[in-house]
Amino acid sequence: MNHLKETTKTSEKLFSGRIIDLYLEEVELPNGKTSTREIIKHPGAVAVLALTKDKKLVMVQQYRKAMERVLVEIPAGKLEKGELPEATAKRELEEETGYTTQSLQHLISFYTSPGFADELVHVYYTDDLHVLEEKAELDEDEFVDVLEVTLEEAQQLIDEQRIFDAKTAYAVQYLQLKQALQK
Repeated sequence: MNHLKETTKTSEKLFSGRIIDLYLEEVELPNGKTSTREIIKHPGAVAVLALTKDKKLVMVQQYRKAMERVLVEIPAGKLEKGELPEATAKRELEEETGYTTQSLQHLISFYTSPGFADELVHVYYTDDLHVLEEKAELDEDEFVDVLEVTLEEAQQLIDEQRIFDAKTAYAVQYLQLKQALQK
């Protein structure tokens, strides 16, 4: 695999934001030539596939500025510095949905866009939800509506392109496969 490696020659931070940093890197290619890469550094994120006792998916509906539209997604959020992914998953579940859990199962971790970003998303599963006695606070710039939908309704949301992100589509397909294997 080393015959495919690119070696960083220079790295310049172009932007440092609240969520991402953007770097311009000059790399030496495997053939000895050079090229540039625009790299986004991201702290990572989590997502939670949460099922109620009556097997409904807990989802949130929120406006996504980059898309200029409202999307339906599974609860998710970014890792805080030094925070373990499982702790982030529980925190995000509580903040966004009003549910908590003592049982999170790691399903998968994946890079969202490895061609230019290092964001790694960790997806967790729980079907052991409990309503919080006191609802956790959302981030001050976060506004969501909580939805509880059946698997069939989630598929309809995909068909309507209201669910339109990889982590949520993965979650729905995971449940569809799990259901098919149980038959």
